[in-house]
Amino acid sequence: MGEKLDAVDYFHPSRMADRILGMGDIVSLVERAQEQYDEEEARRLQKKIAKNQFDFNDFLAQIHQIKKMGNIKELASMIPGVGKAIKDIDIDDNAFKGIEAIIYSMTPEERVNPAILNGSRRQRIAKGSGTSIQEVNRLIKQFDDTRKVMRMVTQNGGAGMRNAMKNMRRRK
Repeated sequence: MGEKLDAVDYFHPSRMADRILGMGDIVSLVERAQEQYDEEEARRLQKKIAKNQFDFNDFLAQIHQIKKMGNIKELASMIPGVGKAIKDIDIDDNAFKGIEAIIYSMTPEERVNPAILNGSRRQRIAKGSGTSIQEVNRLIKQFDDTRKVMRMVTQNGGAGMRNAMKNMRRRK
C-alpha cells in the first residue's frame, strides 16, 4: 500500500485489479473497519444516540476511529466510483485537525451539553482553536444536523432515514 511498515498489507490480486479499474475495494474497506470496530463501544454509542445524548466527546471518539483506519483519500478510493472522482483532489491528512481543535477548545461541560454554547462561548472557542466564529458555528450546525439524522435512523429504522433526507432537501 505504501513505503512504510504500517502500509504493508496482504496482496489480493482481484482487489488490486478492482482498484486499478476504479471499481473500489469494499471488502478491504470493511476489513479495516472491522479491525477498528469495538462491539461494546458501538452498543454504548447506539444507546446514547437513541436517548439523544450523543455529544462532542462521542463525535471526537468517532473521528479518532476514522483516523485509525488510515488515510482519508485512500479510504474514499475504496468506495466504488469515488476513486476516479477524487484522483486529482488533494485531501489533507490533517482534515480533522480544525474540528478537533474546536472541540478541544470547549470545556468538558460544553462538550457534553452543546446547547449552552452562546455567542461569547463560541467566540472564546474560536480564539482558542485558532479558527473563526463562522467555522465554530458551522461545526455546531453540522453536529446538530448529524445528531437529528442519527436519532431518526435509530428510532424509525429506514423510514426515519427517508424522512430525514426529505427534510434536509427541503431546507436547501
